Amino acid sequence: MQYENKEWDIVISPTRKWYDLRLNEVYKYKDLVGLFVKRSFSAQYKQTILGPLWFIINPLITTIISTIVFGNIAGISSDGVPYFLFYLCGYTLWNYFATCVNETSNTFIANASIMGKVYFPRLTMPISSVVFAAINMIIIFAMSLIAMLVYKMQGYDIHTTVFVWILPILMIQTAILGLGVGIIVSSLTTKYRDLRILVSFGVTLWMYITPVVYPITDVTGTLKTIILINPMSAVIQNYKYALLGIGTFEGLYWVISVVMTAIIFLLGVLLFNRVESTFMDTV
Repeated sequence: MQYENKEWDIVISPTRKWYDLRLNEVYKYKDLVGLFVKRSFSAQYKQTILGPLWFIINPLITTIISTIVFGNIAGISSDGVPYFLFYLCGYTLWNYFATCVNETSNTFIANASIMGKVYFPRLTMPISSVVFAAINMIIIFAMSLIAMLVYKMQGYDIHTTVFVWILPILMIQTAILGLGVGIIVSSLTTKYRDLRILVSFGVTLWMYITPVVYPITDVTGTLKTIILINPMSAVIQNYKYALLGIGTFEGLYWVISVVMTAIIFLLGVLLFNRVESTFMDTV
C-alpha cells in the first residue's frame, strides 16, 4: 500500500490509556481556542443594544447592590476601605471563578453537536471558556484600579503592599481551579443531568464560605479555619491584601490552596479524558 510507510502528523485512535492526556495537541489547536472565544463573544452580545458595555454594567450593578445590602443595610465591615471598592475587588476573582465553573460545566452538553461531527482536542472548549471569562475579569480589575485612584484623590488611605506582584499568580490559579472544578462537573453531567441544576446554586453557596462580601478579620476560631481551608478563600484574601492592604496575608493557607488547586485540576483533566471517549453514547 502506498500509505504504509507514510509518517502521519496526527493519529486518531478509538481507545487510549486513561492517563494519556495529549496536552500537546491542545497547544497545536491554540488557534481553535481563539475561534471559540470569538464565537462566545458573538453569541453573548449579538443583537444587544449595549453590546460589550455589559462587561462594565454587570459588575457595576452587582457592586452597587452589594454596597447597599451588605454595607449600608447589614453594616458588614469593609476593613476601613470604601464599601464600593471593597466589593468591587472581592468580585474580581470570584466572578471569574464562578463564570469559569458555570461555563465549563456545560461543555459536553452544549457542544455535543460539534463534538459528534469532527475531531479536535475536547479540552480546547473549556479552555476557551476560561479565556473568554478572563476578558471580564481584566475589565473589573481595571475598574478597581480606577476606583482606587479616585478614592485616593479624595483622601482615603488606600495603598498596595509589597505582595502586589502575586496578583497575576492569583489570577492564573483562579483560572486553573475554575477549569478543574468545571470540567469535573461537565464530565459528571453527561450521565447525571441533575448536576446542571445544582451548579449555580452550589457556586452561590460557595461564595458565602469565601471572604468575598465580608472581611476574614471578622471571623474567628474554628469557623475561620474552615473558611480558609476553602481553596478560594486564601486566593481572595491575599488578593485583597496585596491590592488594598487590608486583612492579613494567608501564606500557609495559600500553599494549601495551591496544592488543592493542582489536585482538583489533575483529577478534572483525568476524568474529562476518561469520559470524552464515551460521552456521545450518554449525552
